Amino acid sequence: MQLTRYTDFGLRVMMYLTQAGARETPVTITEITERFAVSRNHIVKVVHFLGQQGWVATTRGKGGGLRLARPPSTYRLGDLVRTLEHQSMLVNCAEPPCALAGMCRLAGVLADSLQVFFDTLNQHTLADLVRAPTGEAIVQLYRSPY
Repeated sequence: MQLTRYTDFGLRVMMYLTQAGARETPVTITEITERFAVSRNHIVKVVHFLGQQGWVATTRGKGGGLRLARPPSTYRLGDLVRTLEHQSMLVNCAEPPCALAGMCRLAGVLADSLQVFFDTLNQHTLADLVRAPTGEAIVQLYRSPY
């Protein structure tokens, strides 16, 4: 299974914001796009979604920016990935209609595997992801000029 670029960007933004509390200035979308060398349009969409989920607090206008809405230890990685991926099943037997529907075990096995994947990810929090050396690398990103 390969995660989408959308999920990758969402996780990067969340990880970047874990260190924002030590700063005087808020994190901006421009800063994130320049630090990670990614499209502004992509990050705007991702940040909007993160805000809708209540994961990120956003402030508009001069002096505005982004911050995590809760402590990093409260965000479970599996829950983040599942929501960012908009993934509820790996195969859809109804579309297009499958000739094996009702007699096939594939969908059940894949659903069980996907659940194990998310359960395994949920053993880790956002705080776990930014332990050394990642947290230090994020701080270095903050310090680099853009």
